[in-house]
Amino acid sequence: MNGFSEDTEPHPTQAVTQAWIGLMRAQRRALSAIEADFKKAGLPPLGWYDVLWELVRADGGKLRPFEIESRTLLAQYNLSRLIDRLEREGLVRRETFDADGRGRWVVVTDEGRQMRARMWQVYSAAIETHVGAKLSAGEALELARLLAKLR
Repeated sequence: MNGFSEDTEPHPTQAVTQAWIGLMRAQRRALSAIEADFKKAGLPPLGWYDVLWELVRADGGKLRPFEIESRTLLAQYNLSRLIDRLEREGLVRRETFDADGRGRWVVVTDEGRQMRARMWQVYSAAIETHVGAKLSAGEALELARLLAKLR
């Protein structure tokens, strides 16, 4: 039992439900289009960009795995596999930071910085094509303002 009776259980209004559906559909379409643009350019998926971006902007170009997880939308089990792939590609390396060798940094390499820059060229164009070209500057600002309320 959830503590609510059917009569007192909160329900979103039709407008809120429509906003939710629109938000989810717009996100799915934009992300699918951006992923397709990356694939067409022969680049890795968006998740790679997210991790590389967080590392590039971090102090010293390094973060601990839990810090990457908290800054991205990646679940820990997906992040571990992604870091393994990034390391195999030479885009990151792992470094120990404590005496017993259990603590690890994930450090972006020069190759990782270059890949992030290449990906940004495609990503920024895709954002403009799939979002920017469909909104006026005022609409984009209003959307950003409204979405900030959901944080």
